[in-house]
Amino acid sequence: MKIQLTKKASQKIRKKNPLIQPEDLQTKISDIPKEYLTFLDERGEILGTGYLGKQNKGIGWLISYEALKINKTFLHELFQTAVTKRKKFFQNNETTAFRLFNGEGDGFGGITIDYYAGYLVISWYNETIYALKEELLLTISEVLSDNLGIVEKIRFQSDLPESNWYIGEKPAEPWLVKENGINYATYLDEGYMTGIFLDQKEVRKRLASGLAKEKKVLNMFSYTGAFSVAAAVGGAGTTSVDLAKRSLDKTREQFEVNQISLEKQKIVVMDTFEYFKYAKRKGFSYDLIILDPPSFARNKKKTFSVAKDYGRLIAESLKILNPKGQIIASTNASNLTLKKFRQSIEKSLDEQGVTYQLKETFRLPQDFPVAAFEESNYLKVLFYEIKK
Repeated sequence: MKIQLTKKASQKIRKKNPLIQPEDLQTKISDIPKEYLTFLDERGEILGTGYLGKQNKGIGWLISYEALKINKTFLHELFQTAVTKRKKFFQNNETTAFRLFNGEGDGFGGITIDYYAGYLVISWYNETIYALKEELLLTISEVLSDNLGIVEKIRFQSDLPESNWYIGEKPAEPWLVKENGINYATYLDEGYMTGIFLDQKEVRKRLASGLAKEKKVLNMFSYTGAFSVAAAVGGAGTTSVDLAKRSLDKTREQFEVNQISLEKQKIVVMDTFEYFKYAKRKGFSYDLIILDPPSFARNKKKTFSVAKDYGRLIAESLKILNPKGQIIASTNASNLTLKKFRQSIEKSLDEQGVTYQLKETFRLPQDFPVAAFEESNYLKVLFYEIKK
């Protein structure tokens, strides 16, 4: 089947942006075909091959910038290239969990594959790619014939379970992986998340390698405490705060698998903004505050949006930050550019009348290659030094 795109969309694709938006379609379709398609420009000339599939960003992907058949030979070369690029990760015994295939960054949008010490975690982001998955899975299994098992995550709206063990025996859990020599407890078949966000490996490495030494670190929206563990390895005393009750046991476990005493590590189950008030009331203060909220969150009383509310996080952090303290501001909101994210942070800092300096910026690590559009490079982590 052939799908014609608008002139504007054709120009975008010729600049190697593979993401197709609903407004890019010149051909009107009533139902999304679950098959590979040939895309044409406004004059009817071939742009390439891909598919349509509605997901949280866009409605389809170009896979090849020429007309060709997406078959086993094509897929084998695609996945083999991705594996070859990660050769140094496979050879590194100190890091046994990493992104093996990063969707559009590796040439095929709508699918990601993470490697967890022999197990593969595959995420499907739209119905079409899920319908086409069998040949993909077969090829992946052949390229990585020594994988111990595959679990799949359904990341599109569906009646299917979020997580499904596809093949192989489940490991005894927690399944321990290493990252820069630090142990992390993971659960491969518990909903969308496994217990660690692999895209933050460089930030954790920075914390573990001296940035947090002898500092009091506050880790907000701490989830399972991965930042806290890295900071503790680097010589810090930490406080981990998250609203979810499960964060307490999960964070304890992360410290335990690294034989780190909880004596200097506190874990608090509380709403972030309530903890800011509590800490100020108790006279608590910190040398380093880590802010890594979800892009959007809702509890019984209120909602939080990175785009609207990050400045408030910064303002509240300053009230309990020690002189010459640091703030690590992070977001994975793909709809927020690095420029706008930085502006929102620095607007809040300016309003509070402090002197500050942006010391370091982190984006996606090497195993997360990106495509030629802003949303693909979604991670933004800014290290600020604050002088009150």
